[in-house]
Amino acid sequence: MATSSDAPVLDTLAAMTVDSIEHCGMDEKTLITTRIAALVAMDAPAISYLAHVNPAVKADFTVEELQDVLVAIAPVVGTARVMSAAGHIAQAFGVVIAMAEAEAEAIANAEAESRNMP
Repeated sequence: MATSSDAPVLDTLAAMTVDSIEHCGMDEKTLITTRIAALVAMDAPAISYLAHVNPAVKADFTVEELQDVLVAIAPVVGTARVMSAAGHIAQAFGVVIAMAEAEAEAIANAEAESRNMP
C-alpha cells in the first residue's frame, strides 16, 4: 500500500515505536534501559541512539544510569561493542547539542530582529 508521507520509513519506525510502548508494561526508565542495552548489543549507529535521547530525558535517565547499563552488559556483549556504543552515544549527544545551539541562535536572531523593527 502506497503512502503519501514525505518520510514513510521514519513514519513506520515511529508507529512501530508507539505500538511497542503501548503494548509494553514497563515503566519509562526500564523501557529506555532495555532499548539502550539492545542498541549496544546490535552495535547500532548513532542515529539510533539519537532517537532515544528525548525519551531518556523525559524518563529522567541519568548519565550515571547509562554508564551502569554499559558496565552491566559489557561482559555479555564485549568491550568492542561497549566502546563502539560509547562513541555512537557521544555522536548522538553532539548532534542534540548542535541542534539546540542552532535553535537558540535562531531564537536570539529572531528576537534581535524584532527589537530592531520600527
